[in-house]
Amino acid sequence: MTTPEGAEETGHARYTYRLRVSSTAGTALMGEWSRCKWIWNECVARSKKAHNQNEKCGPAALDKMLTEARTVMTWLREGSSVPQQQLIRDFGKSRAKALKDIKARLPMARRAGMPRYKKKHQADPSLNYTQRGFRIKDGRLHLAGGISLSVVWSRELPKPPSSVRVYRDSPGHWYCSFVVATTNEALPETGEVIGIDWGVKETATTTSDEHDLPHAQHGKKAAQRLAHYQRQMARRRAPRGKAQSKGYHEAQKQAAKLYKKVARQREDTGRKWAKKVVRDHDALAVEDFKPKFLAKSTMARKAADAAIGATKRALIEMARKHGRELHLVHPAHTTMDCAQCGARTKHALPLSERTYACTACGAVSPRDKNSAHVMLVRAGLNPAGADRVRAVGPPVRSQREPGIPSP
Repeated sequence: MTTPEGAEETGHARYTYRLRVSSTAGTALMGEWSRCKWIWNECVARSKKAHNQNEKCGPAALDKMLTEARTVMTWLREGSSVPQQQLIRDFGKSRAKALKDIKARLPMARRAGMPRYKKKHQADPSLNYTQRGFRIKDGRLHLAGGISLSVVWSRELPKPPSSVRVYRDSPGHWYCSFVVATTNEALPETGEVIGIDWGVKETATTTSDEHDLPHAQHGKKAAQRLAHYQRQMARRRAPRGKAQSKGYHEAQKQAAKLYKKVARQREDTGRKWAKKVVRDHDALAVEDFKPKFLAKSTMARKAADAAIGATKRALIEMARKHGRELHLVHPAHTTMDCAQCGARTKHALPLSERTYACTACGAVSPRDKNSAHVMLVRAGLNPAGADRVRAVGPPVRSQREPGIPSP
C-alpha cells in the first residue's frame, strides 16, 4: 500500500470494518475478553488499595502483577499476552487522566472519577492488539492466540495499520478498527467561501442556499418503534434481584439495534453534507457552537436529533483531510450583529423572531442567513475584517486551541 501521488501524511485515523465471527472464533474472543476483564478489575482493586494506603500504583507495579498472575494462573496464561499488556496501558492512561481532571477540579471529574470495575453483563468486549499481535493475510484478520476472523472489506486500507481494536457493540455485532496514518488528499481550488451557522429548525444554515442542511429527523421517525420496544422491556422486566428473561433481553437488543441505526443515519447524513461543502469551497467559516447546553432546554430532544456536534466534527475532519482553510468563529452576538454594516442590536432577539432587521442600515434578511454572513465577516473572508476567531487546519496550525480534535 502506497501513499497517492501529491498526498502527505497528516496524522492518524481509524478505519472500521464489520467482522463475520464464527462460533469458534466468538468463543475464543469471549475467552480473551474474560481474561482481560479480570486483569482490568484486578488493576482497579490494586489502584483503590494503593490510594487508601497512600501508595503509588504505577505501570511498573501493574506489569509486575500481570507477570506474577500469568506465572501462577494457567487459565490466564492460555490467552495472548498482547491484549492483556495493552489493557494495562489503557488502564494507566485512564487513571492518569482521571487524576489530572480531579487535580484541575473540572466540573465532570467528580462524576467520572477513577476507572471502575467491568461487570460481566454490562461491559461490551473490547480487545486492543499492537502490530506484533495481529496480521492480515488473504483478506482475513489473524490475531495472536490463533484466532482467525473474516473481515468485510468495505474499502481498502490506505496504508498498513499500526494497531487494531476488536470489539462488540450493544446489538451484538463484531467490528475491527484499524489505526492508519492518514494522508492529505488535496482537492481542486474553487475560489468560493462559505459561512455556516448551526441551528435547531435547520441543522446548518449557510451563505449558499444549495448547501443548507435541513433537519433530517431520523430520531423522530424511529420514535414510535423505539417506544414499542421500551414498553416491551417495561412489561417483561423481572423484579429486583432476579435475572432478566429471554424476552426482556430480546426487546433490549431490538431497542439497541434501532438506536444504532439512527446513529448511523445521523453520521451518514453529516458526512455526506460535509463532503459536499468541503468539495465546493476553499475556505469555511463555521460557528464554534457548543450544543451541550441545549440538553437542559425545552429543545433538548430536537437538538439531539439534529446531531450538531457530530456534524461539526465531520466537517472539521473533512476540511483537515482535504487541506481546506477552516475558521471556528466565536458564537457570541452572532445573532445580534448586522452582516452589512456591523451594527449590534441593543437587546438579544427572541427565538420566535426569525427575521433580522438592522436599525442602522435598514438591511432585512432571515435571521440564520444573517448569522451565516456574520461568520464570514468575523473570519476575515469579507473585507470587514476578523473578530474573535480561531483557525483550524493546515493554514494556521499554531492557533488551534484545546477542545479541537487533533488530526
